[in-house]
Amino acid sequence: MFWMKKPDLTLLLCLFPLLVFAQEPVVHPLFKIERSKNANIVQYDARSGEDGKLLKKKPLVGYWIRLAEQGQVKKLTWVQNTFAYGFKTKLAKDRESAEMDMVVDVGSPISVIRAGDGYRATIPVNGKTAWLERVYVKSNATTFGAKVDYIEIFGKDPDTGEDLYQKIIP
Repeated sequence: MFWMKKPDLTLLLCLFPLLVFAQEPVVHPLFKIERSKNANIVQYDARSGEDGKLLKKKPLVGYWIRLAEQGQVKKLTWVQNTFAYGFKTKLAKDRESAEMDMVVDVGSPISVIRAGDGYRATIPVNGKTAWLERVYVKSNATTFGAKVDYIEIFGKDPDTGEDLYQKIIP
C-alpha cells in the first residue's frame, strides 16, 4: 500500500529505553486485615517511585492474600472494595503522606506517612498514635451478608515500641 508511511524507527529507538527500563514501584507493606471467617487476609501497601514519593496513581493499594488456599494474590472485587475492605485516598500535594478513609469502621482515618526510607500507617489507638500493624474483624454470616461483632486494632507506640490495642464494637 503505497500511501502508508513506514514507522519512524528513530522515535521507537529513542523511546525503547524508557519502555524497557521503566522501574517498578517500590512497595511498602503497611498493615493487614485478618478475619474470623478464614485465614485469608487483605494486605495494604504504599507504593512509591524512584524519588521516594508516593505515586500519583494508586499510591495505596489493597489486595487479597489467599492463605486459606495456596497463598495466591488476588484483586479485591468491586463489591469488596465498595462495601467491606476498600478505602478512599487523599494524597498530600508533596506526595510524602496520604490519608486512607476505610470502608470498615476502624474509628478514624488512617494516616500514611514517610518514615525513613519507607512509609508507615498510623492510627490513634486508645488516644495514642500507633504504627498500625493489623486489624482483626470478627463477624457472623447473616441472610444479607455478614454482621460485624467487633473490630480489634493492633499497633505499636512509635517512640517506645509498646504494643497498643483497642477493641471497637459497632
